[in-house]
Amino acid sequence: MDERDPSAEEVPPVVEEGAEGKDDVASLKKALAEERAKAESYLANWQRAQADFLNFKRRTEQERNEVAILASATLMLSLLPVLDDLERALESVSEKLSGFTWVDGIELIYRKLKATLEGHGLSEIKALGEPFDPNCHEAALYAEGEEGKVIEELQKGYRLHDRVLRPSMVKVGKGQEEKDEKDEKEETSQEEVQEESNG
Repeated sequence: MDERDPSAEEVPPVVEEGAEGKDDVASLKKALAEERAKAESYLANWQRAQADFLNFKRRTEQERNEVAILASATLMLSLLPVLDDLERALESVSEKLSGFTWVDGIELIYRKLKATLEGHGLSEIKALGEPFDPNCHEAALYAEGEEGKVIEELQKGYRLHDRVLRPSMVKVGKGQEEKDEKDEKEETSQEEVQEESNG
């Protein structure tokens, strides 16, 4: 039998915390701080890359939408003269011809074309009686009328969504002629003179 003294078991040597132990802890803390700084740097770079990617994705989507709108605008701009011609043709139909079915057919085609274009974002710009707005009206003529107001629409203007596709060509009022005002004053003064001489 093996008789050993239990009290004589080997006990690991006690390492006293001295300069060597403190250096190990300090170097571990320093290494931990460096690794945390690296991790924060990696996280910041990753977040920046993610934000850049999201911005790129958003910008690409916006450019794609703008290209689609531009393609639609080009097509609609080329169809507007057709719409104008159909409208003028229907306005000039005499009463004799208005009962024919082919005239009704042309009117139906006009309405379908207009409804299709409106379904894709086309809308008329209101002009008649509105204040002149150089952003959506093009002044072709000035005439007597309420100053700064559109008194006649020569060609319809259209918007595509929120952009002006073609401005309205309009006649703008420039106010009453000064000559008319002078004539009125002269007539009033002549009437007063006659009243004074008669009275």
